[in-house]
Amino acid sequence: MSAHSIPQAEPRRWAMFVILLVGAFLPPLDFFIVNVALPAIQNELGASSSADQLVISSYAAVYAVTLITGGRLGDIYGRGKMFFLGLIGFAAASLLCGLAWSPWVLITGRMLQGATAAIMAPQALASVQAIFPEAERPLALSIYGAVFGLASVIGQVLGGILISADLFHLGWRAIFLVNLPVALLVILFGLPLLKETRVQSAQRLDPVGMLLATATLCTLIVPLIEGREAGWPWWTWLLFLTVPLLVSLLWRYERRLSQKGGSPLLNPNVLRAPGLGQGLVIILLFYSIGAFFLLFSVYLQGALHFNALSAGTLFLPFGIGFLIGPLLTPYLRRFVGNYLSAIGMGCETVGLAGLAWLIATTLTGRPPAMLPLAVLLFVTGLGQGLAMPTLVRMVTGRVAPQFSGMIAGVTSSVLQISTALSVAVIGGIFYSMLGNGDSGAVITHAFIVALLVMAVCLATGAGLSIRLIRRSFDRSTVPASFSLK
Repeated sequence: MSAHSIPQAEPRRWAMFVILLVGAFLPPLDFFIVNVALPAIQNELGASSSADQLVISSYAAVYAVTLITGGRLGDIYGRGKMFFLGLIGFAAASLLCGLAWSPWVLITGRMLQGATAAIMAPQALASVQAIFPEAERPLALSIYGAVFGLASVIGQVLGGILISADLFHLGWRAIFLVNLPVALLVILFGLPLLKETRVQSAQRLDPVGMLLATATLCTLIVPLIEGREAGWPWWTWLLFLTVPLLVSLLWRYERRLSQKGGSPLLNPNVLRAPGLGQGLVIILLFYSIGAFFLLFSVYLQGALHFNALSAGTLFLPFGIGFLIGPLLTPYLRRFVGNYLSAIGMGCETVGLAGLAWLIATTLTGRPPAMLPLAVLLFVTGLGQGLAMPTLVRMVTGRVAPQFSGMIAGVTSSVLQISTALSVAVIGGIFYSMLGNGDSGAVITHAFIVALLVMAVCLATGAGLSIRLIRRSFDRSTVPASFSLK
């Protein structure tokens, strides 16, 4: 019998996947939708700039560190069951965010959103390896990537619409409360369709590994975000020095657990698959664009004085490109293969650098010309959409299907760690340049610098991607547990 309980009928397989994709759709939707709402949240709750960053990065950080465990839970207890439990928890956390009466209550709700999203999100990506034959996986991964593009389109625009409409005088709170009817509909229509898949030989969870991974990420993210506004006190540097110690402790613990026959959160043997480490570094650089959505909103609303609806609408070209890119991937890969990842990141580099040039050559306080702005945003989004499915395939395809839950969690986790670091580091550069100034000229200059930093990160990722692809992948040197199916 196969290690996975796999449905045989193709329509049932795709119906399952569509339901699970909701779990992949809602987390990025809630990342994108909150960006245009930050000025309104700051005004009503009196949030500082570091609290604004935490509204985004706390969600991304908790999401990142919990994703691996979420993937493991699906392997052990069933992906359908974990999907629905995560969805219910996500709806409850969204309710808390929608009722928040202070910045820290909102940040707490965002952390709970991140934790519950991490339980439902990996189930779709893990199911690609678990239920689809090799011939259908590229299409499934392309659809998975397109979901992120769709979330970016809907998130930014819906956020602007909901805030401008001020439904029931809810203001920005509606961006979180809208998750409740979505979750209810998915539960009502999804429960009868979803069939269970799990790994029959899966072992226990690794709570110590999860605790160490959480502590490692927190000691890195918290001082990066809070340190600037607090004047870099001694405790921020102490936390930075603690990071390598925690990384070493985590790795040694996971290695010992693996040697004893346990089930580590991060299996060291699997993570030694040839090329996997470099692939994860590329993914880390790939999502350095995570800060763009926050900072572009600040630029539009702070420097150009756009309202939330206008700011959200301006994200449309990016989102359309992000939606189209993954759908083109199966066809373009026939001609350029895995080089599509480097091509995609190259498009992003050109788009962001071009956007920096366009803004720099526009008179301060005036919006850039709409046509070139839309083209550059579309090229950036298209590059994001082209690169994502290929990068995910390059990473997840390097391990056997029995590790699909873990590697799905690791891949998604690295994407979110990159987002959290991007918001913390590049956002920190932006706000440091801003200082106490809030003039259009200062915001514009800081945004241009941030765009160029993101472009450099993406160009580096493209170069590493080319290097990885050119390295011959000798299957004979890969242990059996890593064999590509």
